[in-house]
Amino acid sequence: MTHKAGFVNILGKPNVGKSTLMNELVGEKLSIITSKAQTTRHRILGIVNGDDFQIIFSDTPGIIKPNYKMQESMMSFVKTSMEDADVFLYMAEIKDKPENQPEEFLKILENANIPTLILVNKIDTINDAEELAALKSKWSLELSNSSNIELRFISALDSNDTAEVFQWIINKVPESPGYYPKDALTDKPERFFVEEIIREKILLNYKQEIPYSCEVVIDSFKEEENIIRIRAEIFVNRKSQKSIVIGKGGNMLKKVGTEARKDAEQFFGKQIYLELFVRVKENWRDDDSMLKRLGYKG
Repeated sequence: MTHKAGFVNILGKPNVGKSTLMNELVGEKLSIITSKAQTTRHRILGIVNGDDFQIIFSDTPGIIKPNYKMQESMMSFVKTSMEDADVFLYMAEIKDKPENQPEEFLKILENANIPTLILVNKIDTINDAEELAALKSKWSLELSNSSNIELRFISALDSNDTAEVFQWIINKVPESPGYYPKDALTDKPERFFVEEIIREKILLNYKQEIPYSCEVVIDSFKEEENIIRIRAEIFVNRKSQKSIVIGKGGNMLKKVGTEARKDAEQFFGKQIYLELFVRVKENWRDDDSMLKRLGYKG
């Protein structure tokens, strides 16, 4: 029996639905999802196995112009993903016009000679049929001369749409043995997903700059028969941010901890004991040693 395998790398600007799509395609919540930009900071692999295929999806940070070293590292993850793909998925929002896409990345996709599917997402947000038709026409005209690029309009929340995308991918990936064991789901360790769960709750519970000034590190992860005991540190940029993250009488930190614990229990399928601590590390986003510890640098 012929076996297919390949790396399918998902690219696009922030908050276009890349993480939503990958979670739908993989069937597990591997990437955190919020309405805030720059939710995804690392490159996350999600692996889907069948008897005759293995698809390795790669969720990447949204394409931005970096303002500090952490964002430079985030963009290095994106550039790496453009070097090892067998298939590209480039995502955009239906209301974000073709001319507003990062020209540098679209040129690379056009010249890569790799099967590429442009997914124009969130068509469910357009209620006017004439407006939707006009937007579809504009996108189709813009990409009409690209021989290796196909175009599809979807809602990443629609299972029929994602099923069609998955079948397109199966048709495009090369014949190859698998790259990972057949029971593998991701390349990330369990600690990483606890960090991401906590960071998601920070994104959801705090406003303005606070979520972007925080990073989570698992200090201790001890798995026993019936419980996992986890100690995590939340790093912030400034002392003033520490008091905001903790909240009056510790109420905000407790809320984040409770929400994260519930999600972690669902993820691991067992009881979780979670302790959270807040630490100040000034300008950690521009600190090379700190970024290395946090996995942003090799």
